[in-house]
Amino acid sequence: MTAEKTMDRFFGTLGRALNTLCAPPVALRSPSQVLAEYEPVTQENLNDAERSHSAALMRINHVGEICAQALYEGHALSTADPELRNFFIQASREEADHLAWTKARIDQLGGRTSMLNPLWYGGAFAIGYLSGRFGDRTSLGFMRETERQVEAHLDSHLDKLPEGDVISRQILLAMKEDEAAHAESAARRGANELPKAVHWAMQASAKLMTKTAYHL
Repeated sequence: MTAEKTMDRFFGTLGRALNTLCAPPVALRSPSQVLAEYEPVTQENLNDAERSHSAALMRINHVGEICAQALYEGHALSTADPELRNFFIQASREEADHLAWTKARIDQLGGRTSMLNPLWYGGAFAIGYLSGRFGDRTSLGFMRETERQVEAHLDSHLDKLPEGDVISRQILLAMKEDEAAHAESAARRGANELPKAVHWAMQASAKLMTKTAYHL
């Protein structure tokens, strides 16, 4: 790779990172375009405690999407395969819809995003890039395992949401459908099965992020 192409990729990655962390997220799709059964909800019956709880849960999901953006950008930067790089960048763009959905819902609920978003992004980017140095199939393995764990995490949040928070529920269901598609795409491209120790480490770091992001 020429020095010029290296710099182009570096500045492209940096620009997308700044856009994720600083620019208002804009969705290319709405949850209704993912879920055919989606019905817009114009009225909710949530008390203050329920709204606060829902906002905290959606803040966690927003952090998860920050991390997904960073992870896939790290994978994209580490691979020498142009087709695979485009695959990771496209997955990142699809996750950007989730970023916009969760941010909009947090605003509707009167909440705020995590104060530690730059830290979450930097850590996930480093993991994505370093895992990619072990080969493209390892990057794909990280992607598949990440999406599997995110699906399980979304299931737990669907159980924790207040019963009356139908809008957040529909957003999470739409996100879950996309995550499953990403995991399947990674598997089709030859994702490696990661060692059990890596699975456990990913789960432990996700638990730490979840507990922290609920409050911060």
